[in-house]
Amino acid sequence: MEKKKLFKKILKIALCVLLSFVIIVASYLGYVIFSYDRIADNQQITPQKSGSDGQLKIKESYTAVIQNLGFGAYTQDFTFFMDGGTQSWAESEESVKACINSGADKVSEFNPDFILFQEVDFDSTRSYHINQREMLEKRFKNFSSTFAVNYHSAFLAYPFTQPHGASNSGLLTLSKVNITACKRRSLPISESLSKFLDLDRCYSVSRIPVENGKELVLYNVHLSAYGGSDEIRTAQMTMLFNDMKAEYEKGNYTVCGGDFNHDFTGDSTQKLNGGQTVDFGWAQPFPEKLLPECITRCVNYESLSPTCRNCDVPYKKGNFTIIVDGFLVSENVETVKVQNIDTEFTYSDHNPVVLEFKLK
Repeated sequence: MEKKKLFKKILKIALCVLLSFVIIVASYLGYVIFSYDRIADNQQITPQKSGSDGQLKIKESYTAVIQNLGFGAYTQDFTFFMDGGTQSWAESEESVKACINSGADKVSEFNPDFILFQEVDFDSTRSYHINQREMLEKRFKNFSSTFAVNYHSAFLAYPFTQPHGASNSGLLTLSKVNITACKRRSLPISESLSKFLDLDRCYSVSRIPVENGKELVLYNVHLSAYGGSDEIRTAQMTMLFNDMKAEYEKGNYTVCGGDFNHDFTGDSTQKLNGGQTVDFGWAQPFPEKLLPECITRCVNYESLSPTCRNCDVPYKKGNFTIIVDGFLVSENVETVKVQNIDTEFTYSDHNPVVLEFKLK
């Protein structure tokens, strides 16, 4: 009889523990699902006008730099759990600040007229809630700026040993000449459960006046990597290309830069990795056939240098690298020079790309 009572007691405790676990999991899933809310498309963004009130000039040379900052986490030894690595947070607050400052230092070397940053965090668990946007705007205080939220997630309770937490990140665009208007365009994303890993993907559209009455339309973009599919990738690219084409047909100049999360040349995975075909799923070839005739990629085919590493292992020369960052321009923009800068991934998992261009 005593054994029977003991068994019932143990069974009752086990059922209570199981029920508690089910309630916790169900509550968390409910929180993630019901807190899901995408930012509306065509959101107007008010530019911070700290630059000059001039206009861009025809046939004058300008320099633009793109840099994905990797939310300040990616030192050479950092590996990311969603890439097959182990870490979900940056090493420390000091490390985050050092990486962001190093990225700003490198970009400053090129005396840019325009800067397009991606993965700029604010109030994120993974980057110790450091406001990286504020850091960069103070650093480039004489630039006009716009900021578009590109990633906003509920608290991610995985990995269990160090939950990734809540994330807030965006696209920071900087211009020496004041930006007069900006719009945030929401990109199509998956409608499956993978949408919870790919929240609020967008690109920003910043407008800068030109002396002939037209505008330079500057696109800052960071397309989907995780949770993507061929259908989603095609939809995102088609939307961006059609937008650029429409601006060009109005007589405006278009320059688009950022992290496309595609093999930008279509064959950089082979050329940078000893001819081997390496497939990490997200590194699909750039859809060249979708490009309108009036839009071209800016690539220095004579000197290919990687812009991104996969972060499954710490970086060392010989690891998998790829070109995913780059510029697109309309045919009324002359590409003078384009260069991928090799930083050996000391402060980010992405290298900067520098474009020198003229408005025809």
